[in-house]
Amino acid sequence: MKVFKITRSMHLGLTSLAAVAMLSGTASNAKAEVQIGEVADTQLAMYGILDGGVLYQDKVTTDGDRKIGVETSGLTPTILGFKGSRTLDNDWNAFFNLEAHFDLDTGMFHGSGDADTDADDGSGRVLFRRQANVGLSGDWGTAIIGRQYGPAVLAHLATEPRGFKEQFSNTYAWAYSQLFTTVNDSSGMAGRNANNDVGFFFKNAVQYRNNLAGVDFGILYSFGGQEGSTAEGDVLSIGAAYAAGPLTLSGSYQRMRDQQTAEDLVTSWATGAAYNLADWTFKLHFMNTENKDASGTEVLDVDALGFGVDWQWNLKNSATVAYYINEDDAPAASAKTRSLVVSNDYSLSESTILYAQMAYVDADDMGVVSQFATSIVANPTPVNEKTALLNVGVNYAF
Repeated sequence: MKVFKITRSMHLGLTSLAAVAMLSGTASNAKAEVQIGEVADTQLAMYGILDGGVLYQDKVTTDGDRKIGVETSGLTPTILGFKGSRTLDNDWNAFFNLEAHFDLDTGMFHGSGDADTDADDGSGRVLFRRQANVGLSGDWGTAIIGRQYGPAVLAHLATEPRGFKEQFSNTYAWAYSQLFTTVNDSSGMAGRNANNDVGFFFKNAVQYRNNLAGVDFGILYSFGGQEGSTAEGDVLSIGAAYAAGPLTLSGSYQRMRDQQTAEDLVTSWATGAAYNLADWTFKLHFMNTENKDASGTEVLDVDALGFGVDWQWNLKNSATVAYYINEDDAPAASAKTRSLVVSNDYSLSESTILYAQMAYVDADDMGVVSQFATSIVANPTPVNEKTALLNVGVNYAF
């Protein structure tokens, strides 16, 4: 199978600030933002997150080489966003979101996982990788058009053991397991879907969102745009979360089809639960993702299980312990990556966090596709090794 080259440019991550901005469709719901003006009855706002630190890894290769260096985006990605909101005469709300992703260590725009061989080839030329959309909202719900977050991953923000933090979570099991058969050469049969950006972001997309009886849900469809077919290259993404008292439940489904054969390249479903008890929150999350090539041959079958607990042990400190068991059962014998994560976030202020996070990763002997698809870090640890990682940094939001 011809596989797209995996690089550091696949960093992605979700942030509560960015997710709230997208879900609200307003210019006033982000935790930290700057109101920059009002033009033609449109409230304009700017927001961002800067995240940088140092990462130590005791084994980078099977030879036991160590590595230490500056790491951008340890807790969240580094982003810069603009949004606007305007109240219409019929009490509807019109809004837009523009959100860029860049690397704090170099200052360069971050690459994407898109399969487009022109602008969206992972070279970093996508200006608004995360969001470039416009929408309308009212008492009937919210409609969004353009490049945007998929509702599937948004559904699990409260139930994934580490909230899909940028490093040391199942952010990368989600991303890489939904990447391989969507970014390959369009002339071959490996599979290709140019609307998918690592299962998190989708372009050419229309989404409807609402909250009914305590269920917050979204349905997204990305048009394949292929001549003579509505199925070739399309994407369907569905996600829902239900919160009642201390209990939160989540579920999702995603399907991506090949641009030439309309074969299902990626099918993924996930479910999760979280329960809050005083200063403790217990979380459980499971995901299954199957990859096939354009002829229907199985490439990946990943089961990703994570469970953990958050402990708010005082007003400024929140600790997390999480354990992940990620297994690929196809196409050869099964192989697992087991990961233990311990972290603590210290709030220096409402929008500034000093964090420390450690991971111990035990990876079976496996091929490169399985190595990436079962990883909890952007650059997977060496196979058939036990690896320790330590990351400390600062996260600054505005």
